[in-house]
Amino acid sequence: MKKHWQKHIMMLPSIVILLIFSYVPMVGLVMAFQNYVPSNGYFGSEWTGLYWFKYMFNMGNFTSVVWNTLFISLLKIFTALLASVIVALLLNEMVSKRLKMLIQSAILFPYFVSWVVLADIVKDIVAQDGIVNQIICAMGGTEISFLTDEKWFIVLLVVTNIWKEVGYNAVIISATLATIDPALYEAADIDGASRMQKMRFITIPAISTTVAMLLILALGGVLNGGFDQIYNLYNTTVLSSADIIDTYVYRMGINRGMYSLGTAVGFFKSVIGAILLVLSYKAADKYAGYQIF
Repeated sequence: MKKHWQKHIMMLPSIVILLIFSYVPMVGLVMAFQNYVPSNGYFGSEWTGLYWFKYMFNMGNFTSVVWNTLFISLLKIFTALLASVIVALLLNEMVSKRLKMLIQSAILFPYFVSWVVLADIVKDIVAQDGIVNQIICAMGGTEISFLTDEKWFIVLLVVTNIWKEVGYNAVIISATLATIDPALYEAADIDGASRMQKMRFITIPAISTTVAMLLILALGGVLNGGFDQIYNLYNTTVLSSADIIDTYVYRMGINRGMYSLGTAVGFFKSVIGAILLVLSYKAADKYAGYQIF
């Protein structure tokens, strides 16, 4: 503290914000063990013990909500990471640095845009009279209801998630590509290797550790199906296939006023998520050499 007191003072505002917005609200977890009534407060409501947890596990649709969360989250993680690897490899093969930087900036831009904005753009694009259906009809096909058809809605979630996330992961992978020793490519040229062979035997092995790290860390948040994206795109017609834990908590806890049930479901998700996060960091340390300390 004496040696680095300036750094601790610099960190103080962030620590205060973290305490106020991340730790103080954890007092509200007591609602999961109460029949919470807002007028009675946290410590004046009736204590019910594990009643809401038993209620949660006995609900018929809770299993489907957990399954939807896992299915959608895993699908988005693997497709986004695969797309990021492909994009990074293609960018690495580009000769023009100026064009490469332009494309990188273009694909990275959606990552910084809120889903509130992107959802409106997506809805206009895939609407019945949107440009996507116009192209489909022009090619002799029939209109597709992307927002109300359950199967097509999942496809829409995956595609739009790739659109938003691919740029960020591609930049990370591209940074790894920049560290590859050019002498390896020069030696491969002397040996007569083609571009595909250099990509297969030099480039892909070089980024494998980074890709593994991104995958492992993403799996730690597998119960986060993407509330912002789904809440701004979904509707009641696709609830059976698109309702995830976060949207379920929102509907039960906020819309229906079942605060204790919503808190119990959120508490369950947080405990499982914490376990997965610890396991993912241990796996990242073991297989990718990534350490948080």
